[in-house]
Amino acid sequence: MLHHKVVIITGASSGIGKACAEKFGNKGAKLVITGRNEANLQETAKWLTKKGIDVLAVKSDVAIKEDCKRIIDETIVKYGQVDVLINNAGISMRALLNDADLSVIEQVMQTNFYGTLYCTKYALPHLLKTKGSVVGISSIAGYIGLPARTGYSASKFAMQGFLEALRTENLNNGLHVMIACPGFTASNIRNTALSANGNAQGESPRKEDKMMTAEEVAEHIYNGVINRNRTLVLTTEGKLAVFLSKFFPKFIAKMVFNKMAKEPNSPVR
Repeated sequence: MLHHKVVIITGASSGIGKACAEKFGNKGAKLVITGRNEANLQETAKWLTKKGIDVLAVKSDVAIKEDCKRIIDETIVKYGQVDVLINNAGISMRALLNDADLSVIEQVMQTNFYGTLYCTKYALPHLLKTKGSVVGISSIAGYIGLPARTGYSASKFAMQGFLEALRTENLNNGLHVMIACPGFTASNIRNTALSANGNAQGESPRKEDKMMTAEEVAEHIYNGVINRNRTLVLTTEGKLAVFLSKFFPKFIAKMVFNKMAKEPNSPVR
């Protein structure tokens, strides 16, 4: 159903973004992939091309407004349309607000929220023409505030509010808006999470081999786009946490605190 459709995936050099690129590309979509690291981006583009996938790589940082406009402009020049925009690029953090430099919170917000805002704004006129899809890769942290992830939770809450409002604005315009919350997924987002001073954490505090794979998440996202779902909340733990938070918020807050406090070298005490 996506044969010859044009799909933009931000942050597609690794993890969920790369897995989505493979999944959508294998289904016949023409891809535009973005990333900040030129070498990783080009390596991913070559890997996709070898699979027979039509792909355009655009080196860009979604935290920069002009880069986001250029992503859309280059897409239109090459392919003439936009059918799906997957706002996947994101960064995390792990530090108590009392310890964190404000620049860390600002950087997370700039990438996760404003990156989604910028790309969606510039793509919107083209998506309305094709009655296409906007996807935001959010998190359970967009439903439940996570300790030591204040900036990350704030960015995901903001993303979800923005996309829900966008959906309502366009109820009669044929625009599909989906918010996807994968839960804990095996990827490098925890390795690159920012510490209190803005340096990369470097090592995941979680057992990555116990998590849902990026490929499994990509499968759910693909099906969600095809079925034009409103939301995806993945993993049993994630679904249970979101459900219980509506009725037992104090209980969930305590459970989340205890879970985060058990992480190796956790700042939560």
